[in-house]
Amino acid sequence: MALIQGRFLDNIGRVYGIYTGGFIAFIILMAILEQLGVGADTIGILFVAFTIAIYALIGWLSRTMEVDAYYVAGRQVPAVYNGMATAADWMSGASFVALAGGIYFGGYGYMAFIVGWTGGYVLVNSLMAPYLRKFGCYTVPDYIGTRYGGNLARFCAVVVLVVASFTYVTAQINATGTIAARALHIPFSVGVWFGLLGILLCSMLGGMRAVTWTQVAQYIVLIIAYLVPVIWMSNVQGFGIIPHFTYGEAASTLSQFEAQYGLNPPAEAIAGLSVLTTPHTGPVGEYAEWKFVTLALSMMAGTASLPHILMRYFTTPSVRSARRSVAWSLLFIFLLYFTAPALATLTKLQLLDPSLPTAIIGKPFEEVASLAWIQNWSSVGFLAIADQNADGILQLNEFFMRPDIVVLATPEIAGLPYVISGLVAAGGMAAAMSTADGLLLAIANALSHDLYYKMIDPKADTSVRLIVARILLICIGALGALIASLQLTGILGAVAWAFCFACSGLFFPLTLGVWWKRANRQGAIAGMIIGFLAGSLYLYLVNDWDGAGAAYPIMSPWIGLDNLRFGIVGMAASLVSMVVVTLMTPAPDEEIQRMVEDTRVPVGPPILAAKH
Repeated sequence: MALIQGRFLDNIGRVYGIYTGGFIAFIILMAILEQLGVGADTIGILFVAFTIAIYALIGWLSRTMEVDAYYVAGRQVPAVYNGMATAADWMSGASFVALAGGIYFGGYGYMAFIVGWTGGYVLVNSLMAPYLRKFGCYTVPDYIGTRYGGNLARFCAVVVLVVASFTYVTAQINATGTIAARALHIPFSVGVWFGLLGILLCSMLGGMRAVTWTQVAQYIVLIIAYLVPVIWMSNVQGFGIIPHFTYGEAASTLSQFEAQYGLNPPAEAIAGLSVLTTPHTGPVGEYAEWKFVTLALSMMAGTASLPHILMRYFTTPSVRSARRSVAWSLLFIFLLYFTAPALATLTKLQLLDPSLPTAIIGKPFEEVASLAWIQNWSSVGFLAIADQNADGILQLNEFFMRPDIVVLATPEIAGLPYVISGLVAAGGMAAAMSTADGLLLAIANALSHDLYYKMIDPKADTSVRLIVARILLICIGALGALIASLQLTGILGAVAWAFCFACSGLFFPLTLGVWWKRANRQGAIAGMIIGFLAGSLYLYLVNDWDGAGAAYPIMSPWIGLDNLRFGIVGMAASLVSMVVVTLMTPAPDEEIQRMVEDTRVPVGPPILAAKH
């Protein structure tokens, strides 16, 4: 106990050092139990239960009834740990669970997600984070409402925040349901509620303070879980223990096997699953390069507009610390994104390379059907094999998989000890829970602080405000789990929509609010309303809502801007309307303009009072 006497912040390095050592010891214990004959199901349950119990314990220890601690963690989070928490907040189910699957099945085009999500932090650092921290607000709508003045601007920002964040949180609960369904052998529709329970345990009592310290713990779990299988596979396949610089050779080998087996389309598609083929590695089709650029731009602008990410920089002690946090965030995020393409390549090679004992393509159909991992994933509807040409051999176009399970299934595909599968499940759960924590908190805080406290009951005392926030957290989480259980879209698609909603309504009001002191209330309101409605209407018109494959039932996309890129349309409408309306209406008063100028000065006290 002498190691951790005194304030938590004075001992934070020791605390997380002990935690990391303890988690590694737990992995070793699980490996020993596996060797002693403990069943795979038991190990999977222990991994998920142990990690969720740790997060819940951190959430309980971080409970608070102080407004400053609940909304912004007391603004005391050191830069390196805020960077780690931000990375965990960012490493959602999309990044951990679905991104490698997108690259696995979608190839080159899905690299735009990596470019956009990583490049977005350049925008966050240069345009947003330090200045919002200097402003001293609690939430993104808090900044909009104070910068532009008036409840209508604040309300519009709340609406955009809720829609974008809720769309995003359903994707995270979807991911927790996917993991729980496999690890605990329960139906997906039950798994989403199990995941929600874990999410609420982390965030409900301590708000941003609990979420911050939980996310640091979750990042440690998820990055270990993501790197271990890739390094293991690379070493077994002869590409060294650092595959990030050598997997190009694996990609070349992979293309040779695919040419050998052929890339014929499946005779009969299976709903919700994708066939194991790789598209062309470069741009193909009409507007290919344009689609790459516009998807990357939508993800970049969405990154700089997402309230749960921007909120993380409100927790640092200073403007300088906010800048350093962004740099640390990029480093921690880079570790996973640099690994995702290698994981997708090496996993596919495990299935195709006949020199590896795990290869299944070209093997007798009955032999493949009897494999435990094929049966396990098939039993929950996430994988299928079908001998469609009745030749008794599993062809490349007869293996189907849900893209969202590529990372989760990798240890079993590669024949790794089940302890690694349990580790990956725990990492995926950590990634989805950490982002869901931040998203639910962003929604609940905006509704309780900006809608309830600032607009409905400005005289509400602290206890009432925090009780309202917690009730909202539970209600929004329950609604998110209900929507996620319907599986209306894949994880990656839902995340892309969230980014597009956010940038359609918030990117230019936020950016111009910092960098154009002439920007006024009328212009910001027009930008938020017109941008958000234009993007949403465009999505409605071009998306295939019935999933029947009738590609664009109402209208065809403009110049290749499909349902993943509607943020481009929304942002264009937002910028034009905001600039035009601003120039047609009176400039803000001198006090507001001086406040904007002071916001851009990186030193000095915050613009707003410590508690407001």
